Amino acid sequence: MTGETSTAAALVCLGALVWLMGGRHYGMRRARLLLAGGGVVATGPPVWEQVHAELRRLHGRFGAEWWALVAGLLLALLGASVIPVVAGAAGVPVLRRVRLARQAGRTRERRADAVITLCGTLAGEVRAGRQPGEALLRAARDSGGLGDARAAVVAAARFGGDVPGALAVAARQPGAEGLLGLAACWRVAVDQGAGLAAGLDRLDVALRAERDQRADLCAQLAGARATAVLLAVLPALGLLLGAGMGAHPLDVLLHTGPGLACLVVGTAFEAAGLAWAARIVRVAEAV
Repeated sequence: MTGETSTAAALVCLGALVWLMGGRHYGMRRARLLLAGGGVVATGPPVWEQVHAELRRLHGRFGAEWWALVAGLLLALLGASVIPVVAGAAGVPVLRRVRLARQAGRTRERRADAVITLCGTLAGEVRAGRQPGEALLRAARDSGGLGDARAAVVAAARFGGDVPGALAVAARQPGAEGLLGLAACWRVAVDQGAGLAAGLDRLDVALRAERDQRADLCAQLAGARATAVLLAVLPALGLLLGAGMGAHPLDVLLHTGPGLACLVVGTAFEAAGLAWAARIVRVAEAV
């Protein structure tokens, strides 16, 4: 009976939260329309599309890691214990770090692709008969391979500055390491009169081969990543299965001595497994 009461209380709290999030904006829109004196104001509760838009806005503002705290609050209501809230709050910075690392990885990959596009475009401009400085200006305009250092490199190319030095500085950005090869090709072409287009073609082939190698590595590491995801999801599936069988796993884990011991030991093993899987991926990517 206690479990059913806790479940009903959790559902009521969740419904009230959704209603308040949608109703607040509904009231603001109604007030704006009335003060503006235009249109017919709709009445009634907010539709699910508005609730979905509100959840998307909150997700974009606070990040997905805050859902760990929301899950902790719901489990705390269901299990009548503060332990899930503490665990959810502790998981927020960990999940934020994971999210930021994934965002940094995607940014690095996009910048690496932009560098490849820059080299290919620059080679085409030089082969078309344009001077290296003018070709770099056009290639930089058509691609984002230079990133935040675009202004410095463009200024060096336009006013006769140290273009290889500016490219070397731009290569310090994550994912822009290929600009070091572009700087070397530029220096050799200017100092020794070598063909810039030929060097850029070889650099483009090398960068594309490196990108293909990274893609192949990511495909090979998919199994390790899937294992990490499975380790993260299995406890939740176990709780759902136990609740479906009527075993009341939250009451056992949160309100009995053996249950608390199992919770601590299981959490430690879960964290160790996730850390080990993440280490496998990091070591393989570093190699």
